[in-house]
Amino acid sequence: MSEAEATAARRRLGIPSLAAIVVANMIGAGVFTTSGFALADLGAPGWVLLAWVVGGALAVLGALCYGALAAYLRESGGEYLFLARTVHPRVGFVAGWISLFAGFTGAIAVAAEATAAYLADTLPAWLSADLLGSLLILAAGLLHAVRMAPGAWIQNVAVAVKLMLLTAMVIAGAWAILGAEPSGAAPSPEAGSAPGWGAFATSLMWISLSYSGWNAAVYVAGEARDPRRDLPRALLLGTGAVIALYLVWNAVVLFAAPADTLAGQPDVAAVAAEALGGAGWADAVRIVIALALWTSVSSMVMVGPRVYAQMAEDGALPRWLAFRGETPRASIMLQVTLSIALLHAYDLREQLTNLGWILSLCTAMAVFGLLRERARVGAERLPIVGGAAVAWVFLLATLGLTAIAFQANPGDLAYATGVLVTGALASFFSVRSAAAAG
Repeated sequence: MSEAEATAARRRLGIPSLAAIVVANMIGAGVFTTSGFALADLGAPGWVLLAWVVGGALAVLGALCYGALAAYLRESGGEYLFLARTVHPRVGFVAGWISLFAGFTGAIAVAAEATAAYLADTLPAWLSADLLGSLLILAAGLLHAVRMAPGAWIQNVAVAVKLMLLTAMVIAGAWAILGAEPSGAAPSPEAGSAPGWGAFATSLMWISLSYSGWNAAVYVAGEARDPRRDLPRALLLGTGAVIALYLVWNAVVLFAAPADTLAGQPDVAAVAAEALGGAGWADAVRIVIALALWTSVSSMVMVGPRVYAQMAEDGALPRWLAFRGETPRASIMLQVTLSIALLHAYDLREQLTNLGWILSLCTAMAVFGLLRERARVGAERLPIVGGAAVAWVFLLATLGLTAIAFQANPGDLAYATGVLVTGALASFFSVRSAAAAG
């Protein structure tokens, strides 16, 4: 098979598959863990919901920006590709380095660790949480390393089941809350003292991580049937559906029990379910969330290695990481290995803090590249729905939040800062990274 034929054979993903990748990546560990940590810092459910609204608005703006870039470039690679083509190949290399050591690797580890946290009470003595998380990551790697079509089909079915189950849980929870006697324990955002900017920015970083999958489809742009038409639509379709689900889900969870019962809980949804319906509800929620989290692991193991494969084809990483047939098997196995290692190295809250910060910074860099390229080629060749103002609002808001969060918690961001610095240094030793300029 020629290279052109192999490329054509890979372009099999339509809008349903692309939107399913977005949904699977977005609905991950963050939405099932973040609100408990955020509630401990912000103090009232209303402030936490406000942060989810702000995070959702930023996700829509980001999806519009990435949709414009993906339709313009139409290749796999995500931020690596965007920045290598619009700013400089070394900047693209740093973005790919972030994906390799934090973006996907860390997000996969977080989802696997959160799965283990929700199932901790049901595990046999011989099966530790870290071992379970490692097995989940390995299973996803084996699924997607063989062939693309079966893995994508299983992914689509799992996402559909996940959405139906989560929607049913939201309806049941809302019904239980509405039927309960008023307790007066549901304060508005104005109730009590307002949280500091640092606490709000840190919580918004965690929430941004929960929304971060809105850009997932761009990582497989080279396998989309019609990237110019399908990618922007899939990004908005998947992002809009998840934002609506997130807001209703968090409203149910946050008002299901007193704030002090939920604050700081990593399995906050199960704690809320137990408060509403007892241990039976909590067990059902744990099982559904475990399924939801594994589809997130699976989707990221499918998507992330496409970045490294693109970097290998450009010469920025060793050639053995490139595509071999339908799938980049070596990159998938590398992804699995690194994710398992990170799973064993850090706890859940540490990973959420570092990932939220560095991924927000990475998306801001990509949108800066969009504005730079748009100025170079003109608005007609690189249109943005809503115009350049959409990109500027996203860029300035994201940079402001990352700056506030870093000022408030510099010590907590040591891992993310280390990834950023080592990526910048490694870019100078990537002898062939200039080939990524295209």
